[in-house]
Amino acid sequence: MTGLTVRALGENQVDQINIHTAKTHLSRLVDRAAKGQPFIIAKAGKPLVQVTAIPVPSAKERLGFMKGHVTVPDDFDTMGRETIACMFGDGRQ
Repeated sequence: MTGLTVRALGENQVDQINIHTAKTHLSRLVDRAAKGQPFIIAKAGKPLVQVTAIPVPSAKERLGFMKGHVTVPDDFDTMGRETIACMFGDGRQ
Protein backbone atom coordinates (compact mmCIF):
# COMPACT_ATOMS: atom_id res chain seq x y z
CA MET A 1 0.00 0.00 0.00
CA THR A 2 1.63 3.26 -1.07
CA GLY A 3 1.18 6.38 1.01
CA LEU A 4 2.03 4.51 4.20
CA THR A 5 4.50 5.63 6.84
CA VAL A 6 5.13 4.22 10.29
CA ARG A 7 4.87 6.73 13.10
CA ALA A 8 5.71 6.31 16.78
CA LEU A 9 2.70 7.10 18.94
CA GLY A 10 3.68 6.87 22.57
CA GLU A 11 5.24 3.45 23.06
CA ASN A 12 3.51 1.95 20.02
CA GLN A 13 4.21 2.32 16.34
CA VAL A 14 1.15 3.20 14.30
CA ASP A 15 0.74 3.28 10.53
CA GLN A 16 0.25 6.77 9.13
CA ILE A 17 -1.68 6.70 5.87
CA ASN A 18 -2.27 9.64 3.57
CA ILE A 19 -5.89 10.56 3.02
CA HIS A 20 -5.97 9.48 -0.64
CA THR A 21 -4.67 6.00 0.21
CA ALA A 22 -7.10 5.80 3.14
CA LYS A 23 -10.04 6.58 0.85
CA THR A 24 -8.89 3.93 -1.61
CA HIS A 25 -8.41 1.21 1.04
CA LEU A 26 -10.88 2.34 3.72
CA SER A 27 -12.70 -0.97 4.11
CA ARG A 28 -9.46 -2.90 4.56
CA LEU A 29 -8.08 -0.30 6.97
CA VAL A 30 -11.24 -0.28 9.10
CA ASP A 31 -11.07 -4.09 9.33
CA ARG A 32 -7.47 -3.77 10.59
CA ALA A 33 -8.45 -1.14 13.16
CA ALA A 34 -11.35 -3.29 14.37
CA LYS A 35 -8.84 -6.10 14.98
CA GLY A 36 -6.75 -3.85 17.20
CA GLN A 37 -4.36 -2.21 14.72
CA PRO A 38 -5.05 1.54 14.91
CA PHE A 39 -3.83 3.91 12.21
CA ILE A 40 -3.50 7.63 11.58
CA ILE A 41 -4.88 9.42 8.53
CA ALA A 42 -2.67 12.32 7.42
CA LYS A 43 -3.02 15.07 4.83
CA ALA A 44 0.15 16.43 3.26
CA GLY A 45 2.14 14.58 5.92
CA LYS A 46 0.25 16.23 8.79
CA PRO A 47 -1.60 13.77 11.07
CA LEU A 48 -5.34 14.55 11.21
CA VAL A 49 -7.15 11.68 12.92
CA GLN A 50 -6.44 8.37 14.58
CA VAL A 51 -8.74 5.44 13.80
CA THR A 52 -9.10 2.86 16.57
CA ALA A 53 -11.57 0.13 17.42
CA ILE A 54 -14.45 0.96 19.74
CA PRO A 55 -14.27 -1.22 22.85
CA VAL A 56 -17.17 -3.64 22.96
CA PRO A 57 -18.62 -4.14 26.44
CA SER A 58 -18.80 -7.73 27.55
CA ALA A 59 -22.27 -9.24 27.41
CA LYS A 60 -23.76 -9.55 30.85
CA GLU A 61 -25.79 -12.62 31.62
CA ARG A 62 -29.23 -11.48 32.78
CA LEU A 63 -31.05 -14.80 33.13
CA GLY A 64 -30.98 -15.86 36.75
CA PHE A 65 -29.41 -12.62 38.01
CA MET A 66 -31.61 -12.68 41.13
CA LYS A 67 -30.87 -16.30 41.99
CA GLY A 68 -30.38 -16.65 45.73
CA HIS A 69 -32.00 -13.26 46.42
CA VAL A 70 -35.65 -14.17 45.87
CA THR A 71 -37.63 -17.22 46.91
CA VAL A 72 -40.82 -18.39 45.25
CA PRO A 73 -43.25 -20.20 47.55
CA ASP A 74 -44.26 -23.74 46.63
CA ASP A 75 -47.93 -22.69 46.41
CA PHE A 76 -47.21 -19.75 44.09
CA ASP A 77 -49.57 -21.06 41.37
CA THR A 78 -52.50 -21.27 43.79
CA MET A 79 -51.84 -18.21 45.94
CA GLY A 80 -54.80 -15.86 46.16
CA ARG A 81 -57.11 -18.28 44.38
CA GLU A 82 -59.98 -17.60 46.82
CA THR A 83 -59.57 -13.83 46.63
CA ILE A 84 -59.53 -13.90 42.83
CA ALA A 85 -62.60 -16.14 42.76
CA CYS A 86 -64.46 -13.70 45.03
CA MET A 87 -63.44 -10.71 42.91
CA PHE A 88 -64.15 -12.17 39.49
CA GLY A 89 -66.35 -15.12 40.14
CA ASP A 90 -65.27 -18.71 40.43
CA GLY A 91 -65.61 -19.46 36.72
CA ARG A 92 -68.69 -21.64 37.21
CA GLN A 93 -71.88 -20.84 35.42
